[in-house]
Amino acid sequence: MIQKNSKAVFIKGILKALGLVFGDIGTSPIYTMTVVFLFLEKTYENIIGILSLIIWTITLLVTIQFAWLAMSLSIRGEGGKIVLKEILLPLVKSKRSAGIVSMIAIIGVSLLIGDGVITPAISIMSAVEGLDLIPSFERIYQSEFVFISVIIAIILFYFQKKGTEKVAGAFGPIMFIWFISLAFSGIVSILYAPQILLSINPYYAFNFLIKNGLIGFIVLGEVILCATGGEALYADMGHLGSNPIRMAWIGVFIALVLNYFGQGAYLLKHPEAKNILFEMIFFHAQNLYIPFLLLSIIATIIASQAMISGTFSIVYQGITTRLMPMFKVDYTSEEKKSQIYIPSVNWFLLIAVIIIMLEFGKSSRLATAYGLAVTGTMVLTGILMVWIFYLKKKRLLAIIALFITAFDIIYFLANLYKIPHGGYWSILISIIPFTMIMLYIKGQKKLYRMIDFMSLEEFLHKFKRVYNTTTKLKGTSLFLLKDVNVIPFYITQTIFFHGIIYEDNIFVSIIKRDDPYGVTGYFRENLSEGLRFFEIQMGYMEIIDVEEILKEAGIEERVVFYGLEDIVTNNIIWKLFAFIKKITPTFIQFYKFPPKKLHGVFTKVWL
Repeated sequence: MIQKNSKAVFIKGILKALGLVFGDIGTSPIYTMTVVFLFLEKTYENIIGILSLIIWTITLLVTIQFAWLAMSLSIRGEGGKIVLKEILLPLVKSKRSAGIVSMIAIIGVSLLIGDGVITPAISIMSAVEGLDLIPSFERIYQSEFVFISVIIAIILFYFQKKGTEKVAGAFGPIMFIWFISLAFSGIVSILYAPQILLSINPYYAFNFLIKNGLIGFIVLGEVILCATGGEALYADMGHLGSNPIRMAWIGVFIALVLNYFGQGAYLLKHPEAKNILFEMIFFHAQNLYIPFLLLSIIATIIASQAMISGTFSIVYQGITTRLMPMFKVDYTSEEKKSQIYIPSVNWFLLIAVIIIMLEFGKSSRLATAYGLAVTGTMVLTGILMVWIFYLKKKRLLAIIALFITAFDIIYFLANLYKIPHGGYWSILISIIPFTMIMLYIKGQKKLYRMIDFMSLEEFLHKFKRVYNTTTKLKGTSLFLLKDVNVIPFYITQTIFFHGIIYEDNIFVSIIKRDDPYGVTGYFRENLSEGLRFFEIQMGYMEIIDVEEILKEAGIEERVVFYGLEDIVTNNIIWKLFAFIKKITPTFIQFYKFPPKKLHGVFTKVWL
């Protein structure tokens, strides 16, 4: 019985992986071949060569880089850029190296957000454009396809605030049907031109590149579209576990390869084809075309949903690791803490997606902007992996990772030509989170330096005297601080200058741990008579209920004091930092302390 249950759980995990991990890469057959052959003549040599490139790109950059190498590196089963950073930081010895590691992680996170905007735009638009094969839709203008795509995007982002747990259970089965459809349609098409299977030989990929020279190199910038979403295997590892993702990838890999073979076979027989996947389906199963089209639109919505949820997780990691400001976070599920909604990020993504759709107007044009951020993140992941394997003295893995990273770099360089043709959009979008992160980090450091702090020893000396000579208010007061060894000005201002002192005073500190999960709250040694210290330690992926933790510890506070900075500056950069601080929730709002008990104390700071 236990074995049957564990088997059922494992199968359920595979289904979840299909829905939550493989949406992006699973919908890439909709547009990859179509986009590639906008640039190339549809000759036998070109078709065989491109297919060989696609198959070996998926094999090297997804299967080896992410499914094998990256997924062998984790902290308690958790993956992603920040995890690679946390693994590498203890291994490097110099501050300079640590700074480089952190910078790589910040750039990687920024590029992922930039890539995340383009994913729903190209996926939804390419699926909607399949409507033009339906007789009643064949005279629709391209602008109307864009309008339909924008409406779908608005509906998708609007429903984010409702939470995804109610529909997440359906994602896996729908994507399972999608991958079965891809595989079956590919097999049917292969039967008409079985010679297409020769493209499994990597000779044809190299031969294509050698014969086509610069054009072949530039085409790599479109071939990489087949591997977009590959990093999700590693980034989502903590949610589902490595084994279900790897097992699901085997099936997904087979389905994708069969479908690409099928598209190649169809193209050999029908070189006039433009929207290759949809025309192939229409040719072989006209009666099933509309159900397939609807399925493809749903699949692209699922792919977009996974991207949105993933971006929320990335931003939350950034908040808890203090890389980003404390944006307002809503929790959409009482059972699952991981179900979060970040309104500001959601609407930023929607606005960016709509702008991208309107700017490019067609999925094939949008492909000119897609791939730069993807390959950039792959290069950064590769560099971090090589560094980790080398320092861990795993030389063979380091050599293999270096070999794969060399391919990442080639694909990245091939995508540079896209910059003047629309690729600058992914850079512009990535610059927004990057600038905000750097400004926030630098601003917080400067702010911290400008605030007057008192050493714990000096504070305790004064506190004992004041506590014994001042009339005390009844009840318990809480004071929030980062480090108990340095007491912020707002606490000394409240107790010593304003003379506000309670019978029981508790310093509360929330500490971020290096591991992703786990929450503990406990009292440390009493600092003095009437002064205690309570510490909450949390994994950087945890979403905590501070009020509940305090109640469990038996703390019944009457008031919660916290510090606020009133920033005064003439510098435009620091004015922008001050604006970010003003519009984003405070520490106290982020962790949802009881509002009726809050008392903010302002400190004027000149930057």
